[in-house]
Amino acid sequence: MTNIGGDPWGAALPDIRTAIPGPASSALSRRLSAVESRNITRLEPPPIFWDSAHGANVRDADGNTFIDLTAGFGVAAAGHAAPAVHQAIAGQAARLAHGLGDVHPSAVKVELLEKLAEIAPGDLSVSILGSAGAEAVEAALKTAFLKTGRPGIIAFEGSYHGLTYGALAATHRTDFRQPFQPQLFSGVRFVPFPTTDDQLEAVFERIDEVIETARPPIGAVLVEPIQGRGGMRFPPPAFLSRLRERCDGRHVLLIFDEIYTGLGRTGRWFACEHSGVTPDVLALGKALSGSIALSAAIGTPEVMAAWPPSTGEAIHTSTFLGNPVACAAALAQIATIESAGLLSRALELGTIVGARTAGWKAQSDIVTDARGLGGLQAVEFAPAEPPYAVRLADHLLADGVIALPEGPRAEVLALTPPLTITERQISYALDALERRIFEAV
Repeated sequence: MTNIGGDPWGAALPDIRTAIPGPASSALSRRLSAVESRNITRLEPPPIFWDSAHGANVRDADGNTFIDLTAGFGVAAAGHAAPAVHQAIAGQAARLAHGLGDVHPSAVKVELLEKLAEIAPGDLSVSILGSAGAEAVEAALKTAFLKTGRPGIIAFEGSYHGLTYGALAATHRTDFRQPFQPQLFSGVRFVPFPTTDDQLEAVFERIDEVIETARPPIGAVLVEPIQGRGGMRFPPPAFLSRLRERCDGRHVLLIFDEIYTGLGRTGRWFACEHSGVTPDVLALGKALSGSIALSAAIGTPEVMAAWPPSTGEAIHTSTFLGNPVACAAALAQIATIESAGLLSRALELGTIVGARTAGWKAQSDIVTDARGLGGLQAVEFAPAEPPYAVRLADHLLADGVIALPEGPRAEVLALTPPLTITERQISYALDALERRIFEAV
């Protein structure tokens, strides 16, 4: 397969020159197996090893070029190696690559915190920075306890909040929890995540019951406005506003995990804006910097005032808090999303993908649903072993398309490309997916 039309790197069609995986990737897989915990990377079949990426393209160690429908786990919302982002990284690294983030901070940290306050909904304006998204969730949960004095947490079936112990305790999937269950906080109560209007009453009856009776008492409700790793599950429009009502006046904080959905993925800065609902604390990560590990928990001034002032030893911090390079990257990422009009572009992508996928359920025996919002799209498949989404992801690599299964049974294929993907690239990727579906993989 050749690159048709000589498109520029970043907007190119696939160019596959070897078997997938190629010899260089296969060799790297063997080397990795000797030095990395065997639980981290699936090595059978061997993966492709990324060498470079730009825009919506990824090039592997064998020189094969792919279209990326994952945006690198959602990180590259503004495209891989967005010019302003990598220029900001290079410039900041040359000037100040590291500092004393919670002792003698950098100016760029202040600039980023001010920008987050500007784009965050409602009166969310006071932040705690971290690295991984799970750190932002843990900062939010700590905030809830300091504010309410109540350690209990309501989370939702199908939820995924990260794998550090506090976040893992609120993550529902058994395969992640079971190996560490004896060490997890036992004060988390899971309730169903509704996906239809007729489920709402039962869900809120259960929430009311838990808030009234749970021991330890509930101080936080933690929810993803759209469940990502849980299978791209969308709640009814009234869900978030009714959650807000349940928390108000009951000494319970509402926390939104927008690590997957934030920073323009759904066509707004934050998915909660589609419902007009503002949480007490909002967790961000992934697309925040478009590159370097960075996360944030953003709260209202009143809620964040529950933290005591620092006297020289912060009770929640880390060595790399507010890393100058990461902060500079985030400022450039946010500026790129703004200047390139990527919020409206996400909505356009949703229309393009939805127009193609909407009819697949009626035309295919294996497709059970197609759904999405903006640049967060998914196709769900009938149960199978191995799951169809896993098979499709493997076969699509041979077509030069990178996609990931989602959901507890890998029943969903996620379509979350960089928002800079061209119409030609997304059309090519959808053609390849459609062809594989109707070949029944």
